[in-house]
Amino acid sequence: MTFVLMMITWLVLSNMRDSFHLTLGVISSAIVAWFSSDMLFGTAPVDKNRNVAWYRFPLYIPWLLWEIVKANLWVLYLACHPRMRELIDPRIFHFKSRLKSRVAQVTFANSITLTPGTITVDVDWNGTFTVHALDEKLAAGLPGEMEDRVAHVFGED
Repeated sequence: MTFVLMMITWLVLSNMRDSFHLTLGVISSAIVAWFSSDMLFGTAPVDKNRNVAWYRFPLYIPWLLWEIVKANLWVLYLACHPRMRELIDPRIFHFKSRLKSRVAQVTFANSITLTPGTITVDVDWNGTFTVHALDEKLAAGLPGEMEDRVAHVFGED
């Protein structure tokens, strides 16, 4: 199945239909499928809460986009302020998350990184997050409401 998906993607993106390019597409798709087959269709146990995400996740996206816009404006304010050097106070901090499933933790980590001014540096699978923030205001908001919303999406609230 991974090979089929890779080959379809290759055909759509390359738009080459001669025998030389089709042969290269088959070889490339086979190599990629061989190395990454477990990424799409792994044999790991299925997370019971995983199905919950697909009907709740679309409600999370507009909220996340709004948070990204607000953080962009705050970073713009910091970058354009005459006392920028005084206001920017980068810090790395750690916190323990209550999220249990890996998919929820990854969603939370990616949401933090997507929000300007914060980057998830490390996640231990026991729930400890290491995050870099541009200033205290950005650091103070974590884990906070974002963790609550991700927990709700994945049924961990």
